[in-house]
Amino acid sequence: MELAGIIPSKEVMTPESILIIRPGAMGDIIMASPMLAALRRAYPQARIAWLVEPGLADLLRHHDDLDELILWPKGEWNRLAREKRYLELLRCVLAMRRELRSRRFDLAIDAVGLVKSRFLLWLSGARKTIGFLSKEPGAFLLDRKVNKEKDNPAMSSEYRQMIVALGLDPGLFVPQIVVGPEDRTIVQQLLASLDAGSDYFVFAPFTTRPQKHWFDERWALLAGELVDKFGKPVIILGGPGDAERGEEIARQSGRVQVCCLCGRTTLGQSAAIIEGAALLIGVDTGLTHMGTAFSLPTLALFGATCPYQTTASPRTRLLYDAPSCSPCRRKPTCHGQFDCMRALTVEKIVAAATTLLEEERETL
Repeated sequence: MELAGIIPSKEVMTPESILIIRPGAMGDIIMASPMLAALRRAYPQARIAWLVEPGLADLLRHHDDLDELILWPKGEWNRLAREKRYLELLRCVLAMRRELRSRRFDLAIDAVGLVKSRFLLWLSGARKTIGFLSKEPGAFLLDRKVNKEKDNPAMSSEYRQMIVALGLDPGLFVPQIVVGPEDRTIVQQLLASLDAGSDYFVFAPFTTRPQKHWFDERWALLAGELVDKFGKPVIILGGPGDAERGEEIARQSGRVQVCCLCGRTTLGQSAAIIEGAALLIGVDTGLTHMGTAFSLPTLALFGATCPYQTTASPRTRLLYDAPSCSPCRRKPTCHGQFDCMRALTVEKIVAAATTLLEEERETL
């Protein structure tokens, strides 16, 4: 029987070495992480590698089911291309090709479906390949092709479908991020220096597209409300480019218990902070998806995008009060009004947080 969305292959193989190609996008790496457990259960003796950009390696570095991280220096390649240093770029590409092919991969999984991932798939020289179909060129490189289900509301559904396409049992398919002991120790010391202790909330307000953002003044009001209501400090996380806005949110909150750590922690340290939080509130960004991976009380604010509507974690709540034009993804039609996010009021979020934390106390 053929499975929906899958173009089958007649050959069945038991790979001894597997390469997962999902190099970028923090949220997608988190959502693709359950593939590791499924592959390990099916092939306990296989060597499993993941090709990832250096800046995101902390998401996978300590995963028990992963044998090797292979770093793709995308930034360096892009820099050489911008500077028209094509000969050096060619040397880098050939070096990556030699490195990948020295592993003699039996199976490579293109978990992206873009031309860049197809190219990396080709560089790997894997004996068999599987990947997502898309409008991008290079589908001829795939031995088995998977159409993404567009209507599946579950978190990680497309990556689950990839595992099913391989004829494997996906199991519960729960995202998993593993924090390293060094990052955990550093974070404990950092929190102690901030007098945050081990009982705090985390905000993840920032992401790559403005239509996915909530409003800075509302984050400030929310932080003040939560500090007053629950007496717990609030930590704002983000990258170096978010530091100015994060600091302004903290200042506008008018509460000394609100602290901005944007750009002051590595990705691994941010994960350690989130792992220990009593509550995480964030927009559609990788740091928010970590809350689900750690199975901690999480409120995800969605509007222009809604990457999933259900998760494997009963502690995740989605706040998605969107008009008919949502999700608009990359093509908003509201001329910067972002009505979908404006519908999420401070009062709604405080109420949702209160309910979620009350439910948490009842289960203890």
